[in-house]
Amino acid sequence: MDADDRESAVDLYWLPLGAGGHSVRLNGRVFEALVARLEHRPPCDLYHSALVLVLRGARFVVEQGPAGAGSPGERGVVATGAVGTRALGRLRIFRYEVRCWRDGVIPDVAEAVESPVRISEDPDLALRLLELVRGVPLPVWGRDELRAGEMWSSNSIVSWLLASSGVDVDAIRPPKNGRAPGWRAGAAVARRA
Repeated sequence: MDADDRESAVDLYWLPLGAGGHSVRLNGRVFEALVARLEHRPPCDLYHSALVLVLRGARFVVEQGPAGAGSPGERGVVATGAVGTRALGRLRIFRYEVRCWRDGVIPDVAEAVESPVRISEDPDLALRLLELVRGVPLPVWGRDELRAGEMWSSNSIVSWLLASSGVDVDAIRPPKNGRAPGWRAGAAVARRA
């Protein structure tokens, strides 16, 4: 292993849903209260996942978030998808973007819980993940268009990437008393391929 390979890593971050914003946090709590009631269980804390890939010293943030204003290239946007319904996805407010942002930042990373989780220091895995980002499925966020048994979300994208690259995502758990909606959907879709 040369010096550049030692500077490779795949780290997973768990961010509380709505960190830094009251609207998303409140809506997430309402959503989780309803789901927990339907599933006859206590509500859990909800988490959004993101990856930081370091490959031969270069650092990339891989994350899904709301479509932003300005130049997509400045945020490392590699793909976009619709939120809620395809028809609404024509409006920026109803679009999400998948980012693979060199030297990017994870908003509200200071609020991450039990993070980072080191997945690997294998440069080949980091490279595979970087190559896979542009091919991530883009179904409507918040729906189960791919019939995976769970809605598609930011967590689906991260679990799809990890599972598609050979990582055992079933062994990865969100923080204590937490849940990552969409995680199982990404893994299920990756297994089909």
